[in-house]
Amino acid sequence: MEQVRKDFPALHQTVNGRPLVYLDNAATAQKPEAVIEAIRSYYLNDNSNVHRGVHTLSQRATDAFEAARVKIAGFIGANSPREVIFTKGTTESINLVAYSFGGSLSAGDEILVSEMEHHSNIVPWQLACERTGAVLRVIPVLNEGELDWEAFLALLSKKTRLVAVTHVSNSLGTINPVREIISEAHQRGIPVLLDGAQALPHSTVNVSELDVDFYCFSSHKMFGPTGFGVLFGRERLLDAMPPYQGGGDMIEIVDFSGTTYNSLPHKFEAGTPHIAGAIGLAAALDYVNYVGFEFIENQEKDLLLYATQRLMSIDGVRIVGEAKQKAAVVSFLIGSSHPYDVGTILDKFGIAVRTGHHCTQPLMKRLGIPGTVRASFSFYNTRSEIDQLETAVRQAASMLQ
Repeated sequence: MEQVRKDFPALHQTVNGRPLVYLDNAATAQKPEAVIEAIRSYYLNDNSNVHRGVHTLSQRATDAFEAARVKIAGFIGANSPREVIFTKGTTESINLVAYSFGGSLSAGDEILVSEMEHHSNIVPWQLACERTGAVLRVIPVLNEGELDWEAFLALLSKKTRLVAVTHVSNSLGTINPVREIISEAHQRGIPVLLDGAQALPHSTVNVSELDVDFYCFSSHKMFGPTGFGVLFGRERLLDAMPPYQGGGDMIEIVDFSGTTYNSLPHKFEAGTPHIAGAIGLAAALDYVNYVGFEFIENQEKDLLLYATQRLMSIDGVRIVGEAKQKAAVVSFLIGSSHPYDVGTILDKFGIAVRTGHHCTQPLMKRLGIPGTVRASFSFYNTRSEIDQLETAVRQAASMLQ
């Protein structure tokens, strides 16, 4: 554990005169030295645009860029690198599907999302419905923060054209039963999109074993750089979908009489890509493989259990989201105190948490609260840091109640 923490330079600083306790990993994860060095090396030695360049730097950059695609495809269990589309992040990945796949929707068709979705998996579908006349249906959430399974089954119908749900809730940490969701949808011929932004950093995800049709995730939550993400799509679906944007690289032949589009995956990658982002994510995946998901999962399960126990021992603290299956996220409130006030006090102790509605306003409305204080853990966090969190929360509770 000591060696792991040494790999993350940002962890070793003081904030407001206190050692930093970084518990905002669901918003973005810190970057290991290996990722920082991979990005630095690209800009220092191989900085050039990719594809079609005949000079050496361009060829080196292209090789690294496409090697990253192959590595990512292998990491998530895709059948082919052609199924791996590079985007700006989970948000753009979902928007791509909502625009391109969503273009085939007709008036009266239904898109099924859940009440716990991030805004990025709500608004793109609302826009698609506005364009096409389709209807957005919502799976309710139970008080514990779990999906209402019976309601989900009842909502599936002949009108359902896509189920789009989060794999893991960013607000509550709920791990949804995605295998069962996919199975039920596929029995009715309905494709499924999973927002995997909060799932992939915490456990192994194999899209082929899941049999999912679209899977979206972001690099920056996966210890890689910001501004880069991935859309996995089943090849036959991507082939049938029109391009999302027009420009360089997504074309084969351009003529004023008409344009021929490039083959997968480049059909969906218009313009100069985030080359350093791909290289950085590839380095991040190498690092995750080096650490190993067995270590990651065991460490985070221990942190989740320990943090839950310590926070629940404080008078006035209420945990929000008590699903049976959870990732390493604890959302909580202190009495009637506003989450922003709590977060401000914690920051004075050098503790970084996220406060507010976490881009899940419909979920907060359903739970009848303005938001939460969210402590989210990664494998580089420690029990000692949770002890510091407990001390600061006790101080905040004594001040605010």
